Amino acid sequence: MSISLPYLICSILSFVPAIVCHEACHGFAAYKLGDPTAKRAGRLSFNPLKHVDPFGTVIMPLMLMAMNMPVFGYAKPVPYNPAYFKDPRKGDLIVGLAGPAANLALAVLGAAVYAVILFVLPVAQLAQSMVFYYFFTLFLPMFSLINLYLMFFNLLPIPPLDGSSIFAFLLPAKYLPQYYKVQQYAFPIFMIAVILVPYVLHFNPIGIYLDATAGNVFNLLYPFR
Repeated sequence: MSISLPYLICSILSFVPAIVCHEACHGFAAYKLGDPTAKRAGRLSFNPLKHVDPFGTVIMPLMLMAMNMPVFGYAKPVPYNPAYFKDPRKGDLIVGLAGPAANLALAVLGAAVYAVILFVLPVAQLAQSMVFYYFFTLFLPMFSLINLYLMFFNLLPIPPLDGSSIFAFLLPAKYLPQYYKVQQYAFPIFMIAVILVPYVLHFNPIGIYLDATAGNVFNLLYPFR
């Protein structure tokens, strides 16, 4: 697959803010709940270098892009200590949901800007500037879609993705110790499945899931595209 330069640039400019806001909002939620851990670690910053994970932020998205698969990934998890929360299980849930909520807000923002431009500027004027044309036709839809991909990918109930916080909140307390024991094994196995299963079996369950979730929400946000 040949990747055009505008596509690559728009992908990077969409993906980096998406993961940075996602992780910063995790830390901010924990901070508002009384936990200073993320702030002390410098993770409330919007500086991408504070959040980059070499594999999850760089290598995996490029591999997925080259394989013509949905672009998603992850950054370094924001450290937080539930012991600071008045209700640790509820606080863990709020912190877990803060990242996906940030991605949803960014996706809606991208769609709102797209709608305003669509209804304010004539089509002929959009084509006068190549940069603005790519911004409107390529970047804004991609920005929303990548944020939706990250949102729904992170909602999967697999540690350390954010969905595991939701699952742990719903799980009876007596099962939590066993659940936490398997966390160290779940994600590596999952990532192997994400990369190898589609390549070897030509079957992509994550892609199907993202099409059914992020894809349908994207169509609702961009009905005129």
